[in-house]
Amino acid sequence: MIAPGTEPGLWQTAGALLKRDLRLLWRRRGDALQPLLFAVLVVVLFALAQGREPQLLAATAGAVLWLAVLLAGQLSLDSLFRSDAEDGSLEQWLLAPVPLAWLVLVRVLLHWATTALPLIVASPLLAEMLH
Repeated sequence: MIAPGTEPGLWQTAGALLKRDLRLLWRRRGDALQPLLFAVLVVVLFALAQGREPQLLAATAGAVLWLAVLLAGQLSLDSLFRSDAEDGSLEQWLLAPVPLAWLVLVRVLLHWATTALPLIVASPLLAEMLH
């Protein structure tokens, strides 16, 4: 039990959760790069399948980019809370003295920053591949 007056604050809890998640992400670097590599693979396959006509590639570029990014995002959503459910961390979150919504918000923002942000940064390069 936590002594009265020593409960961790929201920002302390967020910092501890961020530090833990970044450490786990560093240990599994391949999992962090998987959505980006998947999106590159989808764009390359579409470009190869449509041939050498730049006009045809340019006409479908928007749809291909959206499809690649959405599929890559779906690929990474599976691991969002899986490891926490397996090791019992989610049960500890329920018992934590901070709101559960805060912990989920921190986790979702970090997940977005580590998976969606690299996709957004790589989007101009992917668009250039499609003319």
